[in-house]
Amino acid sequence: PPQSGMSGVWRWLLSACLLGTTTHGSNPFAGQQTPPDPCYDDNGAARRCIPEFINAAFGKEVQVSSTCGRPPSRSCSVLEREDRPSVRTCQICDASDPRRAHPASFLTDLNSAHNVTCWQSENLHSSPHNVTLTLSLGKKFEITYVSLQFCSPRPESLAIYKSMDYGKSWTPYQFYSSQCRRMYNRPNKAVITKQNEQEALCTDGHTDLYPLSGGLIAFSTLDGRPSGKDFDNSPVLQDWVTVTDIRVVFSRPQLPRELGGDRGEDSAAYYYAVGDFQVGGRCKCNGHASRCLKDKEGKLVCDCKHNTEGPECDRCKPFHYDRPWQRASAREANECLPCNCNLHARRCRFNMELYKLSGRKSGGVCMNCRHNTAGRHCHYCKEGFYRDLARPITHRKACKACDCHPVGAAGKTCNQTTGQCPCKDGVTGITCNRCAKGYQQSRSPVAPCIKIPVVNPTAVISSTEEPADCESYCKPVKGNLKINMKKYCKKDYAVQVNVLDMETVGDWAKFSVNIVSVYKSRGEPLKRGDHFLWIHMKDLACKCPKIQMSKRYLVMGTSEGGAERAGLLADKNSLVIQWRDVWTRRLRKFQRKEKKGKCNKA
Repeated sequence: PPQSGMSGVWRWLLSACLLGTTTHGSNPFAGQQTPPDPCYDDNGAARRCIPEFINAAFGKEVQVSSTCGRPPSRSCSVLEREDRPSVRTCQICDASDPRRAHPASFLTDLNSAHNVTCWQSENLHSSPHNVTLTLSLGKKFEITYVSLQFCSPRPESLAIYKSMDYGKSWTPYQFYSSQCRRMYNRPNKAVITKQNEQEALCTDGHTDLYPLSGGLIAFSTLDGRPSGKDFDNSPVLQDWVTVTDIRVVFSRPQLPRELGGDRGEDSAAYYYAVGDFQVGGRCKCNGHASRCLKDKEGKLVCDCKHNTEGPECDRCKPFHYDRPWQRASAREANECLPCNCNLHARRCRFNMELYKLSGRKSGGVCMNCRHNTAGRHCHYCKEGFYRDLARPITHRKACKACDCHPVGAAGKTCNQTTGQCPCKDGVTGITCNRCAKGYQQSRSPVAPCIKIPVVNPTAVISSTEEPADCESYCKPVKGNLKINMKKYCKKDYAVQVNVLDMETVGDWAKFSVNIVSVYKSRGEPLKRGDHFLWIHMKDLACKCPKIQMSKRYLVMGTSEGGAERAGLLADKNSLVIQWRDVWTRRLRKFQRKEKKGKCNKA
């Protein structure tokens, strides 16, 4: 908005404001293209940006405690003239007549040499001397000055207050009086140091009687403050210039006798009148916005950049917590950085300890990692999953289930790089799903694979026998794996078994078997179900017979184990061959022939 009635010192303040400046190069084609975003340089890198410097009071409503015109009243003032005697003028203030009204709206309207409008208080001889002007800016601003241009003589004493919380609390900003100690309990013209640069001072420098009209009182928020030259690094002054509301309290006017008036006459200029109330500053956006806009509710807010948000761009946007929020400075934009979650999380939080440990580079911690990932950055697979190295860590299926065998594995957690499950003794395979070499399956879930005993056949052969190697020892039946009626008749039993487990008992191997079918049982009848099958270790060591866990066999033997070894007995002369389903029909045929007495003739 147009600025008027401003002295040279304030025009200088506008151009040399310590709150920061923005520069824009001239471009003859600026009207034909989208202007560059001042918050980023030509390479797209973030940089500090600030809204334009304005009169934040222009057009704003001012709440006043006193306005003339209700009822209409007469007041007089002394008009100064160059090279001629001053003249006394009087006028009527009537709020009901627009030509004679002096409302509060005149404080912040367009004020120029051709349009001098003044707010005026009631006559002070019949009302309290304290008159208050309260201006709400509607948002936090960082202000450089507060100025009041008077249509009456400047008050003898006035105070300026600021609020940072929209009028909930007020802090003294500046005092003006010829009697600082008596009026405000402050010394006159105290020295400003770094220790008191956020304290309100009192001065009598603007309380001279003259000029009688058009006098200016202007308060600079940073003038003379030691840290003003290093404003970027002074949180104290940044807080000092932050304002949402300004209140001016006129405490004592220039008394009538000081103006040459007489108590019996109309009180000349015995009122307060202000033609222009200005507050110069910038919308507070902490260096993260170049303009302020009105939101849907009509409130003024910053158009935040650098991944920030909030009315003053005073916090990082969600998921941009990899480093703490900071105000932008001339050297560093301090943009908020996104957390690194490898596309597996939508939320994160900031951890100061981690930030410090990283050398102040990264403090983001991902929350609720998805796609079976875990870790601060969702950068490894959670328990029970391992990395699929064929896919990048950012892939939705970068982690595969371990799928460890419920019996063979010692746990559900596998190596997160190879996927290898922790196997129990004797178990192998990436998922621990089979017995290792030299081991065979058992029925025990605790030890699903047991070691196959290594036996020296010559050591277990009876000492009464000639030592021999396995080939000569097993020669009588080796290679003869066919079944016929003659063999069937010579055996005491013929059963189909499923081998489940094995343990050693002295020189014997004791197999736990499940009898699936019984085709012959001489003597005590055999029943389907769990039984034991005994084989001497010398026979097992030479693999006559040869037995593996979890496989089915046809076993045809000559006798049972006896009292010492309850169950079936097999040796090198027994027929122990892996089961084939086509034998079922043949063995049933042998059963029928045996019942007809065919075995007696065999």
